[in-house]
Amino acid sequence: MVTGMREAFVDTASGLLAGDPRTALVLADISADAFLPAQRRHPERVLNVGIREQLMVGVAGGLALTGMRPIVHSYAPFVIDRAYEQIKLDLGHQDAGAVLVSIGASYDAASAGYTHMSPGDVALLDTLDGWTVHVPGHRDEVAGLLRAAAAGDDRVYIRLSTLENRAAHAPRGLTVVRGGGRALVVAVGPMLDPVLAATAGLDVTVAYTATPRPLDTAALRALAGTDVVLVEPYLAGTSSRLVAEALADRPHRLLALGVGRAELRRYGSPKDHARWHGLDAAGLRASISGWL
Repeated sequence: MVTGMREAFVDTASGLLAGDPRTALVLADISADAFLPAQRRHPERVLNVGIREQLMVGVAGGLALTGMRPIVHSYAPFVIDRAYEQIKLDLGHQDAGAVLVSIGASYDAASAGYTHMSPGDVALLDTLDGWTVHVPGHRDEVAGLLRAAAAGDDRVYIRLSTLENRAAHAPRGLTVVRGGGRALVVAVGPMLDPVLAATAGLDVTVAYTATPRPLDTAALRALAGTDVVLVEPYLAGTSSRLVAEALADRPHRLLALGVGRAELRRYGSPKDHARWHGLDAAGLRASISGWL
């Protein structure tokens, strides 16, 4: 039974390994137990390199250059922050494709401390060319995104979280969930439900996307008026440049909400951190209504 995004990933990746001999999985101990059945069936294509995240990405680059389609998996700060140089060189510089799948998001593992937090992962990938980024908002969005990514040859990052919306939505493009006229509020991934609660009774359009890279700028232009609010579950303002470029020929205001840059130096739960960063419904309501 799939009980969350992580389980959906394990089930889908295991199915891909069974059905496509091109698929490989590279781990650095994280989720190794969950993939033991797949490793026993496909020992030559399920590789656990131990706690060596840079090596994990380097191995994936080598597999890709031989024609394999590697899926790489760990916590976000380990697969993105720690292995950034290998992502830049062993994948990007070599023009090699891979699917990076993270768990932990910005602060899902807050009880483990700042070593397990990665609010800047998408911003880091924005310094590199050619990355598609998916941020599913529900477990039922994970399988389709992973299968589509595994079928290609490009560079894809799928950011999983323990936080999710009550229902799945179309994960690609920009989809209107609630109509209104005063402003456009764009919610990325698991921020949709808090945004819907925060904007209840406000005359705003709420649109959802689980694919912030490439951002659906055509739909953004079609929906946006003067005021745009961007709510992302990672570093505040990460997608501001893309919104500004899409609306460069129009007068507009942009409010970018997300995880703050100031390090809180606290443990706590994911809900605690959402509240401290103003990303719960009450905090979002105060920011959006005050700005409007």
